[in-house]
Amino acid sequence: MKPIVMAGGSGSRLWPMSRKALPKQFLKLAGDETMLQATLSRLEGVEGLAKPILVCNEDHRFLAAEQLRQAGVAHDGILLEPFGRNTAPAIALAALHAMKDGEDPTLLVLAADHLIQNVPAFHAAIAKAAKLAEHGKLLTFGIVPTEPHTGYGYIQTGAEVGAGIVEGALQVAEFVEKPNLETAKRYVDSGSYLWNSGMFAFTASAYLAALKEYAPAILQACEASIATETPDLDFVRIDADAFGSCPDDSIDYAVMEPLAAKAESPVAVVPLDAGWSDVGSWSSLWEVSEKDAQGNATTGDVMMVGSHDSYVNAEGKLVTVIGLDDVVVVETKDAVMVAAKDKVQQVKDVVNALKAQDRPEYVFHREVFRPWGCYDSIDNGERHQVKRITVKPGEKLSVQMHHHRAEHWIVVSGTAKVTNGDNTFLVTENESTYIPIGVVHALENPGKIPLEMIEVQSGSYLGEDDIVRFEDRYNRA
Repeated sequence: MKPIVMAGGSGSRLWPMSRKALPKQFLKLAGDETMLQATLSRLEGVEGLAKPILVCNEDHRFLAAEQLRQAGVAHDGILLEPFGRNTAPAIALAALHAMKDGEDPTLLVLAADHLIQNVPAFHAAIAKAAKLAEHGKLLTFGIVPTEPHTGYGYIQTGAEVGAGIVEGALQVAEFVEKPNLETAKRYVDSGSYLWNSGMFAFTASAYLAALKEYAPAILQACEASIATETPDLDFVRIDADAFGSCPDDSIDYAVMEPLAAKAESPVAVVPLDAGWSDVGSWSSLWEVSEKDAQGNATTGDVMMVGSHDSYVNAEGKLVTVIGLDDVVVVETKDAVMVAAKDKVQQVKDVVNALKAQDRPEYVFHREVFRPWGCYDSIDNGERHQVKRITVKPGEKLSVQMHHHRAEHWIVVSGTAKVTNGDNTFLVTENESTYIPIGVVHALENPGKIPLEMIEVQSGSYLGEDDIVRFEDRYNRA
C-alpha cells in the first residue's frame, strides 16, 4: 500500500495563521508537528506501507521538502502541480507515477490537513480498506457523525459488503451534498449516513480504469503531462502545457458518484470513528482542542478572566480576554482576528477583501520561509525595511542584484560568506558590510550553525520582485 498525501489547498478559513504562502497543512495547529508531518507519522505501525508520494503545488515545494526532511520521512517523490486542478487529477498523477515501474500498488489517499485522534482505530480501518481494495473495491472512509453538521458532505450506506474478507464495510448507496440543518438532523437520526472524509483506498489501476470510463479527458491530460516527468531535487515536474488542458474536478464528482450509481457498484465505505476533523475552521479546532474548566482552549501567552467556551491563540504577544464567551481570538506578528465562534466561517470574507485590496497579509506572514532559511520583516517605512535573516548551515541565497535598493548586512551570530561585486570574503559576529544598488552579490552560510543577521534595506522601491537572479541552486526563476 502506497500513501498518496494531497498537500494542496489554501486553508483560508484559518486566517490569519493560514495564508496562501503558508497554508494550514504546513502549520502546527494541534501539537508539536505540522499537520502534514502528523498525517505521515500516524501511519507508523501500518503493515506493508511503501514510501509515500506527496502532491503539492509549485509555491509550497520547499516547505513540503523541508518538513519531510525534518520528520525523517523518505518519499517516492513530491509531485508538483503547475496549477490546481482539484483532487481527481492530483490522484491520477500520483497513480500514474506509482505505476511507472510496472507495479500496481494499492493507494491510500489522504489529505495533509486532517486531524485523527484515535490512531489504532484509524489503522484498523486502513487494514479493512486494503483487503477490499485487493478485491477490486474502491473504498472511501466515512466518518461516524457526532452531530448534525452542515459543513460536510454525507454518504448514504447500504448493505454490508466484503463477507468473508472483512466485517463492517458497507455498500455506498449515494453521495449527498452538504445539507441544511434539518436535513442533517434527519440523516444523523436515521443511522444510515456517514460524513464524507475525502480519504480513499483503491488500486492504481482500478482508479485509472474508472477515470477512463467516466472522466477520460482528465486521464488523457494527466497521461500526457506525466509522460515526460523530470526529477528536480526532491521534486517531480510534469508538462505544464499538457496539464493546463486538464478539467478541474473532484474525485467525488469525476469518479465516485457515477460509479456508486452503477448496478453492482464496486464503491464501498469503511466507517471510521476515530476523533476525526478536517480542521476546517477555528470553531472546529476549538472542538478538538484540550480545554480548561471554563471550556477555553488556549495556545501561547494567554490570560482569560471571566470568559468561557472560547479559543485563543497567541503567537508572539500576551493576549488577555475579559468577560467574553464563545469568541475566537488569533494573534500573529502582523494581524489580530477576533470573531464570534459561530461566525468564524466569515473569515473567508476577510480573506477575499485582503485579496481584492492586494494586501500582503493575504499571502505572507511577517516571517517568510525560503529554501535557504527564512526572514522576518521586523520594521519598514517608506524608504527603508529591516529584516532578521536566518540562513541554514551550508545554504546559499541566489547570486542576484537589485535596481532600486542598497543593503547593509550586520552579522549577529555565525559566519557569512559574502560575494560583493568582484570580492568574496567572510563576515563574522559584530561585523557588517554594505551592498550598493546595482552590485551583484550573494550570501552563504559556510558554517555548522545557523547564520543570524540583520539586513537594513534603503531605496525608492523595496518589493521582493526587485530581484534579478543570475544563479540559484534551488532552480528558482
